[in-house]
Amino acid sequence: MSVATEAAQIRDLFNQIEDIEEVASTLSEDDERRRKLDGVVARALRTAPPVRPVVAGELLDLTEKTVKAWAREGVLAIHSQEPRMLLDTVRLHEVLHVVAELRRAGRTRGLLDEVHRRLSDQALLDRDDLATSLAQMHRGEGRVVRNLDQGS
Repeated sequence: MSVATEAAQIRDLFNQIEDIEEVASTLSEDDERRRKLDGVVARALRTAPPVRPVVAGELLDLTEKTVKAWAREGVLAIHSQEPRMLLDTVRLHEVLHVVAELRRAGRTRGLLDEVHRRLSDQALLDRDDLATSLAQMHRGEGRVVRNLDQGS
């Protein structure tokens, strides 16, 4: 399959997913319909075939060399290495969102570092234990802990 054909197929899938995500975002967080739509998106991304770096480059408007460097740095997840590198579609979709947001904000340099930072921050925010702790803090629960060795 040609790069253009493969890129068009993945772009079409991502456009469909964007439409579903847009509708889901209009529903409240606790709405069962939103959870169902989020599940449809997750399944579609999980079952999508892995993507060649050259195709990811086409989608991200980056060179294949840059895409492979991002994969080696862990920003893009490698699905398989042999017989050729293929990238995880779920992570590619996440990165595509972040890159688009950064470009809309006028950022064109240092994208690798900024994308890596944003994905790391999001991974922390997605942790259930952090969400629980933040909710407790907002409610004023808990206690202040000070290290006695540093003085009062």
